[in-house]
Amino acid sequence: MNFQFLAIGAVVVFLAGLGAGWKYEHGRFMDFKEAVAVEAAKQEAKVESITKQQNLVTKGIQDEHDAKLAAVRNYYKSTSVWNNSSGSQVPGLSTAPGSANAIASYNELAGRCAETTLQLVDLQKWLNEQAGIR
Repeated sequence: MNFQFLAIGAVVVFLAGLGAGWKYEHGRFMDFKEAVAVEAAKQEAKVESITKQQNLVTKGIQDEHDAKLAAVRNYYKSTSVWNNSSGSQVPGLSTAPGSANAIASYNELAGRCAETTLQLVDLQKWLNEQAGIR
């Protein structure tokens, strides 16, 4: 009979220790979950701030790019680069029927090259400004 009381006592002590250990570890786990939630909220706020800054930079670069692109397109649409009378000593092209097509083709090519160059310059500017955001 003493053995039965001893066994029951051991089981009770074991179950009490198990319950106390579970309660202790559960409390630590809940503290950890709370700390993770606080850090996640901080990170979300930081990401939101950076996203807003990036959007402002993108909008500013886009507006500036659109204005420059319109100016480039207007220049190459309304100006003949070859027949520009800006004091050049080189005589103009002949007025043969094929020369008008050549001038138009050249202006189109020069305009596209200018647009591509503008895109690359603005892309570099955008990347540099995005890299500066922390």
